[in-house]
Amino acid sequence: MRKNLVIAIDGYSSCGKSTLAKALAKQLDFIYIDSGAMYRAVTLYFLRNNIDVQNEEQVNDAIHHIELNFHSRDYESHITLNGEEVSEEIRQMPVSESVSYVSANKLVRKEMVKQQQRMGKSKNIVMDGRDIGTTVFRDAQVKLFMTADPKIRAERRFKEVQSKGDLETSLEDVFENLAHRDYADTTRLVSPLVRADDAIILDNTDLSPTEQLAFAMTEVSVHLKD
Repeated sequence: MRKNLVIAIDGYSSCGKSTLAKALAKQLDFIYIDSGAMYRAVTLYFLRNNIDVQNEEQVNDAIHHIELNFHSRDYESHITLNGEEVSEEIRQMPVSESVSYVSANKLVRKEMVKQQQRMGKSKNIVMDGRDIGTTVFRDAQVKLFMTADPKIRAERRFKEVQSKGDLETSLEDVFENLAHRDYADTTRLVSPLVRADDAIILDNTDLSPTEQLAFAMTEVSVHLKD
């Protein structure tokens, strides 16, 4: 198998990007990097420390006090924020409601892209996010752009939120949050969510996780040989 193969998966919130990325990493024995978790962890730090995302001085100081690391357990990616495991907390609604604002900040994105590119050097990786194929790894050998019906996405996210113990957030709350995030992600000035010209569209509205993995593996297989 060739080395330094990068699989970039971009797309809308709650389209199953991380589910597919994890499955691919497990199938191929690649390293999985959850870029969305990185922005969520930064958002959590900002919320905890009352950082005003519009204050450039505060943001610039904050990002130099944030150390993010991933560790893998049973092919699940876990993230630590300055040594603290925060994988569960970053999926709660307070972070979900603020992450689009934080991730749109040019200083935050510049720092996160730098960290992501460092992680991807000389390794076979799968990375999912919003701008992996357009900004972080423009030369990625495999680029997928995921989408799905908004109602289906909201239902998936609602089930995830409930499974985390949040029984107060309604399906309507989730739907509105996703609509807001879609608008913010696609209209931001810095690295907006767009499909790369060479990215393959994967609409998984009616696909099971097994079916979408098979679709992706078909695209990846042609790049596995030297």
